[in-house]
Parts: sequence; C-alpha cells; structure tokens
Amino acid sequence: MTILPRTQPPALSLPLARGGTIEDLALGTGVDGRFTLIIFYRGLHCPVCRKQLRELDDNMDALHEAGVGRVVAISMDTLKRATISIEDWELSRLPIAYGLSEEQAREWGLFLSSGFKKGEPELFSEPGMFILDADNTVFWSTVSSMPFGRMPVKAIIHGLEYVTETDYPARGTVAPARGTVAPAH
Repeated sequence: MTILPRTQPPALSLPLARGGTIEDLALGTGVDGRFTLIIFYRGLHCPVCRKQLRELDDNMDALHEAGVGRVVAISMDTLKRATISIEDWELSRLPIAYGLSEEQAREWGLFLSSGFKKGEPELFSEPGMFILDADNTVFWSTVSSMPFGRMPVKAIIHGLEYVTETDYPARGTVAPARGTVAPAH
C-alpha cells in the first residue's frame, strides 16, 4: 500500500521508550514547527539504523530550524530492545517508539523482513521516512526494501529549507496505474 501525499496516514498509537506515548508528541498538529518527521527503523540489530538515528539525534536543533517541530523514530522492537538502542547508541534527544505491529507496518506501506542472522528478530520492518505537514497529511515519504540508501539528515534539512523558502507543494499526488510494471530495457 502506498500512502499518497496530501492524504491522511494511518493513526499511530505507540508507547515511547522513555515513557509516555506518541500522542504526547502531538504529531502532525503544526504546533511548534510546521512538519513532523517519522522515521521507521529496522531495530537494535541494524548498524545502518544506529548511524541514522545518531545523525538525527545530533541534528535535532537543525531539524527544528528547518521547520520540523516533532520527530519520532519507530520500530517493531520490544521495550527492552528500544531501551538498549537508546543507551548503546547514545540517543539523548530523539524520541523512540516501540512495539509497531505487523499490521501497522503494512498500513504504512513498509516492507517486512524475516530475520536470518543472529540478533535479528523473527520479523521486522524495513526503513521508511514520512514527513507530515501541519494538517497531518503526508508531505514527503520514502520507503525502502533494504537497509541501505537512506537520505542523509542534512539532505532532509536542505530540502525542507527549500520547501519553506519557495512554498514548494507536496509532490507525487498522482498514483501510478494499478497493475502496471515498468517495461524492461
């Protein structure tokens, strides 16, 4: 399932590893910054996620200056695994939500993978990024079937700065035709 820009994403109600719930973050309300950044990450077992979440944690002020009022990272991990991630990855500012269900991951259009290496959970979601606008509609999204190729935080910041300066609208609002496949070359 692809969530089109300018549409409402599925609701999320998840606990935060440091206490409270996602609802406490007031995602997509437009309060204290236009945008909400939601990062879906694979979990504790993923070194690429560690790098990405560290980079997010280190750039929270720059994200805020670019118009991001709320940020949350979400995985299918348990509270124990999410807490270990916070401690081992030295995440001091980034809110971490845990317990994303398989059904929720599918509703958000995330790819799912089965663990095959030691330390991997039996099932986990692959990465995704969603930026919600002030009206809680999807403004920008990217979903990957692999842990590689994620956007650097600085690129997200520069993109949002451009969007704000130029009043650039959400793009990708026209869905691809169902059942079509790109021709082989």
